[in-house]
Order: sequence, then structure tokens, then C-alpha cells
Amino acid sequence: MTMNAPKRTIVSVDAMGGDLGPAAVVAGLALSADKNPEIGFILHGNKPQLEGLVARHAGLAEVCEIRHADEAVTMDDKPSHVMRNGQNTSMWSAIDAVRDGDAEVVVSCGNTGALMLLSMVRLRKLPGVNRPAIACLWPSRNPSGFNVMLDVGADVRADEDDLLQYAMMGASYARNGLGIARPRVGLLNVGTEEHKGRAELKAAHELITNAAEGAQIDFVGFVEGVDLPSDRVDVIVTDGFTGNVALKTGEGTSKLISGLLREAFSATIASKLAALLAMRPLKRMGQRVDPSRNNGGVFLGLNGTVVKSHGSADATGISAAVRLAFQLAKGGFNQKLAARVASGDASRQDAATESRQGEQQE
Repeated sequence: MTMNAPKRTIVSVDAMGGDLGPAAVVAGLALSADKNPEIGFILHGNKPQLEGLVARHAGLAEVCEIRHADEAVTMDDKPSHVMRNGQNTSMWSAIDAVRDGDAEVVVSCGNTGALMLLSMVRLRKLPGVNRPAIACLWPSRNPSGFNVMLDVGADVRADEDDLLQYAMMGASYARNGLGIARPRVGLLNVGTEEHKGRAELKAAHELITNAAEGAQIDFVGFVEGVDLPSDRVDVIVTDGFTGNVALKTGEGTSKLISGLLREAFSATIASKLAALLAMRPLKRMGQRVDPSRNNGGVFLGLNGTVVKSHGSADATGISAAVRLAFQLAKGGFNQKLAARVASGDASRQDAATESRQGEQQE
């Protein structure tokens, strides 16, 4: 395969990190390649094994370069250990392909902590970014079907400046990932009243309010947990501790409801007949909230785009993560994100200067 072929966006893929193994990863790439003639792959992992898997899918070898890696990062590996000893892993190799300019975006199903640490060290943070964030798509009642929420686990801490940057980065993601020209941004809190919440939330509220017009966003102020799936906002901003708890709670609730529905519809003959009648709308609802179809958390704030797939993703889930990665890379997302972060930082500095000048005049 000629990696510099015109009209082809190259996705670097860690083939060895998922729970279901490289077979599921390769099958997902085959699904993506069948749907998109403009995509190409650099696949990292055990080369003999990957060559055999790729050969099973007609035409995939023509758009896929395989780079051998002797080792793989496991879910139990500590990020610090991977950082010191992981130079020969498929994850490290996949990230370096973007670092070296051979690919435009990374996709991995592997260890989240290790992936974030390696990405931060190998790709480096964007100028002005203190803490990168992980953004996820939350099913909602918006026309797009989703809200963007960040941070969902990159860092448990976030001060007011971090939350401002998250707002800028989340808005850029909503523009480029969901096609929303002027995203509505909300700051997650324990209430919508301006006097509620921790000091950093109140300070972040003021910073985002001041930066909103210049950043071409609509800041709706504080939002609550009930607003996560609502059509009131497009972007929900929070710290990584709160975001991760909310994300895992949502996933657990979704599984509970699915299980209860299955039990209810299989309890009696009448309920089984009702299930047959309701099969089509239930299937549509399931697809709307199915994590495998909405797969892909995006690491924001780095010199390169990294998409983290669910570790348990099957071929459909891998294909969804690759589709998201391709869409972001094709639209020049990371360049636009860098500009958005810079504009938010400039707005914050301008506001700080005006505040100091006002205090001096008093």
C-alpha cells in the first residue's frame, strides 16, 4: 500500500489492546474500509498474526500497513510501568505514528491510563493546556442524538482555568464532531443557582461567561445531572472525578434498564407476544443508546488526536471509533482545537488585565 496515496486519511490503530483481541479490531477495520474508500490504516501489533487476520478480509491489505510490535499493554499494567518499559508495545508504536506524521489520528481499545500518559509524553500538550481531557458522547434528546461531556476521567482535578479550557475544547469537538455551529455549553453543578457550588465552579462560571461571545458559544450557566441527556445543552463541562462517576453511573443504569426490560418481556406468554409487537421500536431505542454504536472517547488538548475505544468493543464498536477518528482527522479538528484553546486563553488573560486595571483605578 502507498501510504501517501491522495485522498486517503491514515488512522493509526493499536491492534492488541482490546478485550476481544486483534481479530475484533481487524474485523472493525474491514467494516470501516468497506464503507469509506478514503480511509487507510497503519496497524500495530504481532505482524504474523495480523497478516493472517487481514488476509481474511478482501481488499483490506490494500489499505493497511502492518508494523510489528513485540509486546502489548495489558489492562492491568500500571501507566508508570508502561512509560518506563513500553517502547516495544503496540500502543507506543501507534502513538508514535501520529507523532512522526505518518498518520493523523490514533485509535486504541487499550488501558486508558497508559494511553493517556503515553499520549501526553509522546505527543505533548497543546500550548496553553494545563490538563488534557477525555470527552465522550452522551445520548440525548438533541437533534444530533448526543451531548458532549468532558472531562470523564483524564484528571480528577480541575480548577477554573481548566474548566474554561474544557469549555473551549468541548465546543470545538461539538462543532467538528456533531456539526453544531454555535454550541450551548453548561457547567455541571449541584444546582442551577449562581450562588451554589465550589469556589472554582463559581470562578469558572465567570470566566466562561466572559469568553463566550468571542468563542462563539452560548453559555447556559450551571446545569444539573438531570440535564446530561436533555436538549438544554450541547456540551457539559465538569472535572474528571465527577465526569467519570456520571459516565459509569449512566452505563450501569443503561444495563439495569436493559436487563429489567428483558425480564419483563420474557416473564409470561403475553409479555413475550408484547415483545414481538414492540421489537422494532425497542431495537431503535437500543441502537440509540448502544455503547458499541456510540463508541469512542476523544483525548483533547494534545498535539494529535487520540480516540479511546471501549476495551470490550466488538467489530461494530471498533468501526464506530474509527469512523469518529476519521471524521475528526478529515475536518482538521486538532488544528481548529488549538486555535480555540488559544482564543480562550487570550480571553482569560484579557479579562484578568481588565480586572487588575479596574482594581488599580479604584
